[in-house]
This record gives sequence, C-alpha cells and structure tokens, in this order.
Amino acid sequence: MPNNQTPNDTQTHAVNLRVRGDIRSLIDRAAKSQGKTRSDFMIDAARRAAEESLLDQTLVRVDQKTYGHFLEVLDQPPSGEEFERLMSAAKPWKD
Repeated sequence: MPNNQTPNDTQTHAVNLRVRGDIRSLIDRAAKSQGKTRSDFMIDAARRAAEESLLDQTLVRVDQKTYGHFLEVLDQPPSGEEFERLMSAAKPWKD
C-alpha cells in the first residue's frame, strides 16, 4: 500500500463502461426506484456481485469424520413440520 494511503482511504477511481441504451434505461429506472443515482446503483450492484462471487469460492477444510457426517446429512431427505409448512406455503410466482 503506498505511504499516502490508509486502509480507510476514501479516494475514488473512475470506471468507464459502455452499455446498450435499453440496458442503461433499465438501470436508470431501477436506480430511480431506489432513490439512487445511476453510479450509486451500479456500484452497489457490482459490489454485491463481487462479494457473492468471492463467497462462492470460499474453501472450508474439515477432517474426514466431519466430512463424512456432512455427506450423511446431505443424503437424508428433508422432513419435519417446518419442512412440510414450507412446502405447502403459497408460491409467490403462482397466482
């Protein structure tokens, strides 16, 4: 890290993107609906996507016994009152 920057540095940097007009209009509508500028909306969306991408790549190491237990749990079919309640709940994508 350069000497003139700290971990809490608030310096901003330009990022230039070229996007089709229909996509820009969609982004603008979504940003407006959330009371954000186009830049703020795009930065928030890109940050969330970056975090999710990195979290998807997280490696968890466990011993063989723990891994075996994990596989056993995955192989068991879901059941119980809460599962039944979830499965019988109304689906928001169906009318």
